[in-house]
Amino acid sequence: MRTRRGISYKKVNNMCCEKRRRDGNIMGEKMIRSRKRLKSSSGTPVATVSGQCDFLDTLPDDIVLFILAKLGATAACPADFVSVLSTCKRLNALGVHSIVLSKASPKAFAFKSENWSESAHRFLKQCSDAGNIEACYALGMIRFYCLQNRGSGASLMANAAMNSHAPALYSLAVMQFNGSGGLKTDKDLRAGVALCARAAFLGHIDALREHCRRPAVFGSSQRP
Repeated sequence: MRTRRGISYKKVNNMCCEKRRRDGNIMGEKMIRSRKRLKSSSGTPVATVSGQCDFLDTLPDDIVLFILAKLGATAACPADFVSVLSTCKRLNALGVHSIVLSKASPKAFAFKSENWSESAHRFLKQCSDAGNIEACYALGMIRFYCLQNRGSGASLMANAAMNSHAPALYSLAVMQFNGSGGLKTDKDLRAGVALCARAAFLGHIDALREHCRRPAVFGSSQRP
């Protein structure tokens, strides 16, 4: 459009196109700058794969620990948890944190006998050291009966029993009844009865059955 003075105005369509180009360039520059500014929780630049940002590295450690703890608590088999640890160095380091291992479910370290190895033993020991009661009981049973390490196995089971773990209490009761790991003269029926009664109180089925037979088997009086 031309005025009397000869000044022409640009067409509306061209103005819209140029505006879009400018806006597009501005938005593109902002996205590039934001990508450059992204850093991991440790302050190091975020690693990129094929030009895309790895947003996992931007998450704080406490959030990643929370996610891994939930994963370990709901794992259906050891592979569900161990496969995640082999994903990257950060998950491997945070996956063996005491917060994560203390909440791991028994299925997360339920290794079959044919899959037992030093790494499996070490992982179960880490769970036990983190305060996982189920791991204490499982490792105690394996060491006592399978690895013939009586002292360490009994100590781990006793640690679980002190935290009111019913299977550990019943296992210790059976050891007292049979004198397992010692001589026949090492049997302590009174201690076995007390442990069995505690396990029965916590709802252990075998302990309840044994506790019902207690008067006839051990010669103790039945309380009213």
